[in-house]
Amino acid sequence: MEYVKFGRTGMEVSRLVLGCMSFGDASRGDHAWTLDEAASREIIKQALEAGINFLDTANAYSDGTSEEIIGRAIKDYARRDEIVLATKVFMRMHAGPNGAGLSRKAIFAEIDNSLRRLGTDYVDLYQIHRWDFDTPIEETLEALHDVVKAGKARYIGASSMATWQFAKAVYTSRLNGWTPFVSMQNHLNLLYREEEREMLPFCRDQELAVIPWSPLARGRLTRAWDETTSRLETDKIGRSLYVESDAQIVERVGAIAQARGIPRAQVALAWLLQKPGVTGPIIGATRAQHLVDAVAALSVKLTDEEIKDLEAPYTPHEVSGITVIR
Repeated sequence: MEYVKFGRTGMEVSRLVLGCMSFGDASRGDHAWTLDEAASREIIKQALEAGINFLDTANAYSDGTSEEIIGRAIKDYARRDEIVLATKVFMRMHAGPNGAGLSRKAIFAEIDNSLRRLGTDYVDLYQIHRWDFDTPIEETLEALHDVVKAGKARYIGASSMATWQFAKAVYTSRLNGWTPFVSMQNHLNLLYREEEREMLPFCRDQELAVIPWSPLARGRLTRAWDETTSRLETDKIGRSLYVESDAQIVERVGAIAQARGIPRAQVALAWLLQKPGVTGPIIGATRAQHLVDAVAALSVKLTDEEIKDLEAPYTPHEVSGITVIR
């Protein structure tokens, strides 16, 4: 396993992040394809044994059951101080007023709820899951600062928003002397590269860590375009993210994988790992082979010609995964 500094911080993280949206009670939340606790624990154990020290979840994943599973697994399989544990806040957690968003009230309630489910006194990275148009950013940032000062989080990060929104948050924190952002978790893969326009250059300029979600495009980059899976058939969000023209890129991934004699997943992940400014992709593993391929991808170095070949068919996409305007 390779380890790098997390942006401009002194914290060391594995170059692969274990994404934990795949873990949880399938009867709760919007993900019918999640693994139950027994299967989830096997994946978590395998990841830790492979040297992955960074786990990312969210309070909303499977209605909090993802956090519960992770908390119990960490207690059994690792020392807490060896793990970089990240979670998020914003999505709706209960009906009625104050059940979602980034108000001071919501943040204070949800950090305590997350810590209780995770069975820990602190998280290493606390991330705002989206931009909240209904709460002044100053209120959100001061609340996050107070969460850090209370010892409940070590660092703060953000996920999936427009660059102007993230820049506003970054500079507002600095102007007020509040805890600075250290990372961006965004949507980036061979099929969706809109983040290359502004977000990636901004993060590189500001020395902010980048941990992309969906590095394999919900599995689209791991198989032929016309192949389907049960997850693809039930994943409403996933079906809306990619378009028919992406099939050309998928075909080129397959051609390079065949020429090298390696799985497609390794080619797609190698491309992302070689992208300047990317700290490490978030791997949403549901089978042991997913982690095997991810670790192997660390040793795959694509040539300049292969990278050009993979990138050439790309066409601009509608912005997805964020809310730019209300």
